Amino acid sequence: MSSTRATAIGFIAVLLWALLALFTVGSAPTPPLLLNAICFAIGGTIGLIWTGMTGGFSRLRAVPLRVYIFGTVGLFGYHALYFSALRLAPAAEAGLIAYLWPLLIVLFSGLLPGESLKSGHILGAIIGFLGAALIIGGGGAGFDPDALPGYLLALGCALMWSSYSVLSRHIGDAPTETVAIFCVATAILSALLHLATEQTVWPQGGIGWASTIALGLGPVGLAFYVWDIGVKRGDIQLLGVASYAAPLLSTLVLVGVGVAQPSWALAISALLITGGAALAARASLNS
Repeated sequence: MSSTRATAIGFIAVLLWALLALFTVGSAPTPPLLLNAICFAIGGTIGLIWTGMTGGFSRLRAVPLRVYIFGTVGLFGYHALYFSALRLAPAAEAGLIAYLWPLLIVLFSGLLPGESLKSGHILGAIIGFLGAALIIGGGGAGFDPDALPGYLLALGCALMWSSYSVLSRHIGDAPTETVAIFCVATAILSALLHLATEQTVWPQGGIGWASTIALGLGPVGLAFYVWDIGVKRGDIQLLGVASYAAPLLSTLVLVGVGVAQPSWALAISALLITGGAALAARASLNS
């Protein structure tokens, strides 16, 4: 597979993640851990079928246990926090805060041995966090204490995925088929914790089930497989820059379908977060 083709495949993940908030809202009122279990069961099943068809099970035996544990914790933690955040705070605003992860990846990677933080990284971080602060502050409409838990969970979500992405560089290479095991393990863990801590509320009606299934097939399923191909075989810097479009695309989708109301505060926040991340990315590409 050529680098150009792998990069194009990886970009599919960015487009799918732009729909994550929309489908999460549509799946309400299903609790976060149950939603995690359903979606990752779908995503894992897809992966296992694909692995079986390509004869990939033999490659999985050589993968160290620490890789499976690490991948499971990353996928489980990110989505449990994300789904919880969108249950407790407005979808567009919580989604934008969660999408601070591309910027945090740039910042955290700059702290690794052999790397350095440049002025562009710092300026980009300040601009991005100003966007998040505008959301949390209510965009001039006043601070909403009821939404604060959701915003904090969204920030935790960004910290989780950025930390996972940076630390994955130290775990070692693994075949894309391992993503299927991550998904299945996440589904099992989520189901067990759901039974212990949540009340079971299944997706409601056609929209609820369609949104949940779409989550499992796309943003919480196919996206991880194509992203894995892209970052391992394609242009990872180009994919990193492309991922900064996700928060803006996600917000536009929510506004376009009427889930979020357009406002100057929302538009400015989206531009600050996306622009800050792009500025940090430029600093990395020029280093």
